[in-house]
Amino acid sequence: MSLRFTLVVLAAATLALPAASEAAGRWSAEKANAWYAGQPWPAGCNYIPSTAINQLEMWQAETFDLPTIDRELGWAEGLGFNSARVFLHDLLWKQDRAGFTARIDQFLEVAERHHIKVMFVFFDSCWDPSPALGRQRGPRPGLHNSGWVQSPGMAILADPARVDELEGYVKGVVGRFKDDGRILAWDLFNEPDNDNASSYKGQERPEKREQAFNLLRKAFAWARAVDPSQPLTSGVWIGDWSPDRLSETAALQIAQSDVISFHNYARLPELSERIRVLRRLGRPLLCTEYMARPMGSTFDPNLGYLKDRKIGAYNWGFVDGKSQTIYPWDSWKKPYAAEPPKWFHDIFRKDGTPYDPKEVAYIRKVTGKANP
Repeated sequence: MSLRFTLVVLAAATLALPAASEAAGRWSAEKANAWYAGQPWPAGCNYIPSTAINQLEMWQAETFDLPTIDRELGWAEGLGFNSARVFLHDLLWKQDRAGFTARIDQFLEVAERHHIKVMFVFFDSCWDPSPALGRQRGPRPGLHNSGWVQSPGMAILADPARVDELEGYVKGVVGRFKDDGRILAWDLFNEPDNDNASSYKGQERPEKREQAFNLLRKAFAWARAVDPSQPLTSGVWIGDWSPDRLSETAALQIAQSDVISFHNYARLPELSERIRVLRRLGRPLLCTEYMARPMGSTFDPNLGYLKDRKIGAYNWGFVDGKSQTIYPWDSWKKPYAAEPPKWFHDIFRKDGTPYDPKEVAYIRKVTGKANP
């Protein structure tokens, strides 16, 4: 029996009989739903400080900018956001595990002061496949996420021995914070089957998808072995999510996740259809990426829709900064010479001024945060 067929059968069985075919150690649907019922509706953003171009610049000791993080998470609290999805990086653990975990703890202290719980992301297949520690390059003008880096880089992902060294990173971070109430959930791998066709296609290895699948499988096992009190997830993002049409990667993500997370950058009709398919899993749903204005994925009405259906909502981007995600993905084909007429992502300018005051008022209305 092929691996693909096995995973599709497992996913289909999970849809039909949730309690009968759980992955080893995976939370039951009943446990996942009880956990979710005890949480406030998760609403927030994918967060990186405006002074960091990528995960390394955010977390390295020389550029860890806690005052900016404190200020910007204050703006998030002012919107009524109560959660943030934040990316880590394996090289930071290798560089200085004690310092790295200490900075994670500092970040969590600041987030807690602003009543924000954090979902940490361990691995990511998007953007630059050759990360390096040290001083990071400056942003390339007019280019979306010009300095974001993959974790792990292709040199590690292609070497089975080095992949296995990542076990210490996952177990070390999860183990350190496994019972920490400031953490909402662990997102193990962001878009593992993303091939970066529009950005770094010429630099990617043809076997990347298979290698990422292998790491995804191991990451779930490593995190599960630590037995965290927080749920595990990895978000589906592409393809057909019907049980008989799942890709190998999506089938594994769904079969292993305690709570189901997903990405959607489409208008409300497509978002609602995606949710209809995932609802049959009988588990809590978290939309961990959405909101791309020119594509029709907007706060109004998508955020309100997600709240009405009690689905966690994390838009991409928060403050216009070094990540430059006000520019669209197509800037990799045609870099912009000036600020686009309609921002792609992000909510605030660096001085805290809203891109769209009406949009901010709508967010506060949905979250129940009184407008000043």
